[in-house]
Amino acid sequence: MAMPLRQTIKIATYLAEQKLRKRDKFPLIVELEPLFACNLACEGCGKIQHPAGVLKQRMPVAQAVGAVLESGAPMVSIAGGEPLMHPQIDEIVRQLVAKRKYVFLCTNAMLLRKKIEKFTPSPYFAFAVHIDGLRERHDESVAKEGVFDEAVAAIKEAKRRGFRVTTNSTFFNTDTPQTIIEVLNYLNDDLKVDEMMISPAYAYEKAPDQEHFLGVEQTRELFKKSFAGGNRARWRLNHSPLFLDFLEGKADFPCTAWAIPNYSLFGWQRPCYLMSDGYVPTYRELIEETDWDKYGRGKDPRCANCMAHCGYEPTAVLATMGSLKESLRAARETIGGNR
Repeated sequence: MAMPLRQTIKIATYLAEQKLRKRDKFPLIVELEPLFACNLACEGCGKIQHPAGVLKQRMPVAQAVGAVLESGAPMVSIAGGEPLMHPQIDEIVRQLVAKRKYVFLCTNAMLLRKKIEKFTPSPYFAFAVHIDGLRERHDESVAKEGVFDEAVAAIKEAKRRGFRVTTNSTFFNTDTPQTIIEVLNYLNDDLKVDEMMISPAYAYEKAPDQEHFLGVEQTRELFKKSFAGGNRARWRLNHSPLFLDFLEGKADFPCTAWAIPNYSLFGWQRPCYLMSDGYVPTYRELIEETDWDKYGRGKDPRCANCMAHCGYEPTAVLATMGSLKESLRAARETIGGNR
């Protein structure tokens, strides 16, 4: 795990505070979507399926920042759509960083080199570039040629300017251990990104392509083989050790979707950004008026094949904090990743 030591300490302190206050539900990171519009039409994403009137909307800065502050989360993942299409995205980032929130701006990087002058390097800020494979595979997944090369050029430029750069890779049932190994080796060893996040593809209900999502057993087998031979320890993966155990079937957890709430143009989405059972205007309503016990594998059929980080990484983090053995294990990997 390659999370910066400063960030690790802040999250650990935050979790300890929640325990002292006897809060049983609290956010680790807010998924903030200040727009749904995008400059790509990826088959595995359904955001641009919204009506044209919705795609033209942009969330005001005060509303975006206010939602994060309302939740109290220490981290923010700004997604969309493509957040770099928001004309005030730099101001949203600036205000959140000023509040010492850890901000990850998720982007396909098509606009990154054009917009990079608007941003300032900070230990509280990182670009999170979506990379789903090497050139041919990535361009196929986003349905446009040249996107991989532009993303690579943008990553190099951002790192040259002193920005922290992470990546986010989603894998489908068309992937093999070898394709996963190839892209993660490239990101880790050649591009030398600061950290990488990985996720099995999830059955996002609005996605045009519904045929290539992974099942639970497929996911476990895929990651077990990908992690073999010391790869898991060598790669700078931005995940807790227990979540990686979960991906390869060494551990199982219930879903804690409440820990990564989603806030978009429609409000707070329940139960998570992968499913839409309505929206509420306040974070309190989301937490107090959602029947969280009815979601998760074995409870809701829509959750049957989900092993996405938004539901299960928080469970792994909480399990780590509740175990001295796992806390020490995570600490060793964090220190090792920061050498």
